[in-house]
Amino acid sequence: MVKTNIHRLRVLNILILTLYLVMGLGYPSSAQSKKPNSPPKAEKSPPKVESNTSEDPNDPNSLRPLNQSESLLSLQGGQKLVTQAQEAINEGKYDLATANLQQARKIFNQLSNFHLQLANSFSGIDPKVSESQRSKALQTGQLRDETTYQLALVHRAQSQPELAVPLLIQIILSQNPSSELGRKSYQQLYELGFVDVPYPSVSAPNPTPKQP
Repeated sequence: MVKTNIHRLRVLNILILTLYLVMGLGYPSSAQSKKPNSPPKAEKSPPKVESNTSEDPNDPNSLRPLNQSESLLSLQGGQKLVTQAQEAINEGKYDLATANLQQARKIFNQLSNFHLQLANSFSGIDPKVSESQRSKALQTGQLRDETTYQLALVHRAQSQPELAVPLLIQIILSQNPSSELGRKSYQQLYELGFVDVPYPSVSAPNPTPKQP
């Protein structure tokens, strides 16, 4: 009887020991499961976007894209095309010059029409705005006619009078025959043979009869 109890105690002790071992392996202590706290990572600040322009943000003109030479609807953009056309003419690249002058002429013509429409819209409402827009319409209209004249000369240099004549007539209608550009355009028509009377025409004075 005593031996049986001792045997049972031994078996029980073995089972308890085995259970502790299993629990020790399967469930690590809280001290072992905790990982050392890692220092918090510093948040990365967003990259700074560097501006390529040195414009003054307080200047309202610096925020107007149509004041830039890259715009296809600006005075500066048209003038840049005219400059490029002149460089092409000096290099004998008449096709490139023609393309640039045609584009510049289109820009100046659109600008002139737009400013004139605004001037008429503000007429009687705000004289200052109306006068400013009318002045811009005249300015861009003058640039359009000067560009048209240069384009006519390029056509003439390419022996294309049929393209030059309509442009020269448009200049005279837009300007005035008595203006400098109008006279130069008429002179071109005369040299091309489209007109046969020079301008200004000077009538020959009647010969003074000789005294007997």
